[in-house]
Amino acid sequence: MYDGPFDADSTSATIARAGDIDDIIVTSENTLNGTFHHGTEAHAANKFVADAAGSFPFEFVNRFKQSSGGQVKAYISGFDSEQKIVFIRADGSSFFPASRGSQIPVEVDNSQIAIDLPGSDQTLRVSIPSAIHSGRIYFSEGPLKFFMVKIPGGDGLVQPSVANPSDPNAETNWGFIEFTYNPDGSIWTNLSYVDFAGLLLGMSLSDRDDRVQAAEGLSVGAVSEICKGLAQQERQDGRRWSAMCVTNRAGVPVRVLSPNIYSTIRAADFEDYWQSYVDSVWRQYRRKTLSVAVSMAAAGAGARSAPHVEGAALIKCGVEDDSLMTCGASSFRYEKPTAQDIWGCDSGPFARRNSDDPVHLALIARLCAAFVRSTLLLNGGDLEPNRYTSNLYYTSNPTNHYSRLVHQHEVDGRGYAFPYDDVNVSGEDASGTLTSPRPKSLTVYFGGAAA
Repeated sequence: MYDGPFDADSTSATIARAGDIDDIIVTSENTLNGTFHHGTEAHAANKFVADAAGSFPFEFVNRFKQSSGGQVKAYISGFDSEQKIVFIRADGSSFFPASRGSQIPVEVDNSQIAIDLPGSDQTLRVSIPSAIHSGRIYFSEGPLKFFMVKIPGGDGLVQPSVANPSDPNAETNWGFIEFTYNPDGSIWTNLSYVDFAGLLLGMSLSDRDDRVQAAEGLSVGAVSEICKGLAQQERQDGRRWSAMCVTNRAGVPVRVLSPNIYSTIRAADFEDYWQSYVDSVWRQYRRKTLSVAVSMAAAGAGARSAPHVEGAALIKCGVEDDSLMTCGASSFRYEKPTAQDIWGCDSGPFARRNSDDPVHLALIARLCAAFVRSTLLLNGGDLEPNRYTSNLYYTSNPTNHYSRLVHQHEVDGRGYAFPYDDVNVSGEDASGTLTSPRPKSLTVYFGGAAA
């Protein structure tokens, strides 16, 4: 990777041009659908419906080298226990926005939901009063706009969208972590780059037994460095990797889109990207067996333990014709995946259905991870996953170079770069998930890592 700042003028970077309310695109991907508010006014409340969880503290630490208090904002949103959309304010009170019955998005009053964060190296503590699920903590340089819209069952929260280059927030540098704080007091948090890499975030979770878990996030300057890496890859293979880099109108990079999101904007650019690789995989496993290691719990009673893979059972797979791969005694059948299937891991052969059993779900995750990381044709790639190929992820082409670069610039290698980054061999963890049944506090660092 070469030195120097990212030069948007020398690449095909995507230029964001923030629009207004008429430019909002409401989709299932950027809308949180809640109940209760249909036809009502927005209102504030001092507390939730009581539950066993009690309050829980978040600490927000400013790691920007130059930042004045109030310049960076935080927003805490999610569902309360009654499936109402709620924002938590700096004093721990809650605000319930409403569409007032409008089918046209209505902007939420920023003064009611924005949390002004302190200056460099300062900390702010905010306590959520009770359980929240499908929660997000957003951070942004400057205000972030949210909207409410009428939906059939109540109100929907229209969240910022990175898939729309004309979204009202398109030129704002922002990011988020996901969390669920359960009624029993347990917590789940996640640092993810599945959709994009943007504002620098890291987090640590401490529990009541004085254990600390951490996902430190991207290093300082990572967005520009990833953009440079994608431009370099574009020069090597002629694909429009650098268009995944999004700049504002001044040419400053604000985020990098994942191939999954980028393909919803310009599907044709990578439509045939994986075709030769998929064909080669099908040819190879017509003549040899692919073994996929799944947990004994997923495999169920009667499963035989896999040799050399502790705590796992092996599911045997093979290609029986030019179109289908068959796995296991139950004959799970998988068609050839397209580029979009591989980028998103949630369509075609990797689609999840309500009737899926644990083995099928495990196979979907492991097969898609093997494609994304390009390990299926490596020596030893006929066992997925395995420790002999884990250090060779993304080393053969074609591969997901966005995921490669994201992990390259993570401080500790943790943070989802595609949906099944939690498929790991024993002792490794590339996911950004932190969880505890007895949490004490969650600390989020914005603008840089904890150190």
